[in-house]
Amino acid sequence: MGGQGKFFTLSEVSEHNNAKDCWLVIEGKVYDVTKFLEDHPGGDEVLLSATGKDATDDFEDVGHSSSARAMMDEFYVGEIDSSTIPARKAYTPPKQPHYNQDKTPEFIIKLLQIVVPLLILGLAVGIRFYTKSAEA
Repeated sequence: MGGQGKFFTLSEVSEHNNAKDCWLVIEGKVYDVTKFLEDHPGGDEVLLSATGKDATDDFEDVGHSSSARAMMDEFYVGEIDSSTIPARKAYTPPKQPHYNQDKTPEFIIKLLQIVVPLLILGLAVGIRFYTKSAEA
């Protein structure tokens, strides 16, 4: 591997973010993938979009083959100074507003859930009774 022992900051690696000079950070290592842009099966846009950040998750999500991982050795230029990579923030979903948007008190909603079906049932029985008595 070329460039062993060389450490880069994320800002240094981020400067290499175009088709003529493209570096990636994967698993704590820095790779100059400029020569590989045209040959990358996913296209150069995929690699260019992964610059300026830790691209480990992007790389792992695709599920690269062992031969693809072996190819990485020829693009290795050094290590990333891990203290320059921002800590990941845990995702917390936004609080969902309660469905009761019209601010109807809860007890009224529960009451209606019981009363409305009973009214419908009563109406159906009344119609049935009325149509039976009209036939006689």
